[in-house]
Amino acid sequence: MIAEHSSFNDLLGHLASQSTVALDTEADSLHCYFEKLCLIQLGSDQQFHLMDPLAGLPLEKLFTALNGKRLIFHDADYDLRLLRRSGEFPDNDIFDTMIAARLCGEPHLGLSALVEKYFHVTLSKASRKANWGLRPLSSQMVTYAINDVRYLFDLADILNERLEEFERMEWFYQSRDRMLRATRGTKTRDEDSLWRLSGYSKLPPQSWAVLKALWLWRDAEARQWDKPAFYIMSNHELLQAAEFAPLEKSFKRPRLTQTVLQRFEEVLAEALALSEESWPQPLLSVRTHVTKQERDRFKKLKDHRDRVAYDLNLDPSIIASNSAMEITVRNPEVPVLLPWQQSLLGLD
Repeated sequence: MIAEHSSFNDLLGHLASQSTVALDTEADSLHCYFEKLCLIQLGSDQQFHLMDPLAGLPLEKLFTALNGKRLIFHDADYDLRLLRRSGEFPDNDIFDTMIAARLCGEPHLGLSALVEKYFHVTLSKASRKANWGLRPLSSQMVTYAINDVRYLFDLADILNERLEEFERMEWFYQSRDRMLRATRGTKTRDEDSLWRLSGYSKLPPQSWAVLKALWLWRDAEARQWDKPAFYIMSNHELLQAAEFAPLEKSFKRPRLTQTVLQRFEEVLAEALALSEESWPQPLLSVRTHVTKQERDRFKKLKDHRDRVAYDLNLDPSIIASNSAMEITVRNPEVPVLLPWQQSLLGLD
């Protein structure tokens, strides 16, 4: 584990001589509220390194050392968002083995499935939900982390060769670039939707007011204590409280300190006292009238997509999802499909 400046400088020196680096990350989102980058795995020239971002090492120096290199990820979207929240991660030539596998028609896209298929190795999943913020890492966690980059070089070579064989490299570049554009943006929270847990719509309107108030209380407590929300109160318990409290039925209170529980009771009482005018309103669904002509065009496009997908041995959704085709039929000027997808569908 690289956690000291001396070993970190050795890593930077090693990376200087490398043109390609395999990368992965581990984060802690199951044991705290604020997601933390806990580990960076790097593979190069048959050497594997685990860097500790929690040790106070200057990540900007690592990012500078990686600038201009070809980087191999598996499912880069999450890793890139995490790295870019941690600093100025460079725009590199990135090869994403998950995107490549999808475009090659692989039925199973997980790294474990691909490693088992091509290298006949079964990877352990035992540390998938481990607490990566703990130190020291167990030997099992170290092995798991290294295996996430151990096979990426060879897997990338295999998939790159298949993409060239199928003449789908341009598909890959376009799909990869769309993913990269998405990771440069930030996801915003829709405050009026977050509290609407699965099953909330079956509750009466006053229960919505209770649910919203308790959800906001739980979120604030989780932030304050840097704990995952379910540590404070589960979604099931929130829904039960929202359903039973207005009916004056008993329900399971969260097992928390007396001070936190007192805040819970205060928030609950305030929510129950709200007037009907203050209760949350249903979400407005935007219904678009679909003409017969649009339905016919959609069916024709879908049938064509399915035939092309069958001929290419691809999942039809890779060529175009139903929602993308619906948008294309209604608003052809909205660019939801990539050029290679448009070409396959005869829309170019």
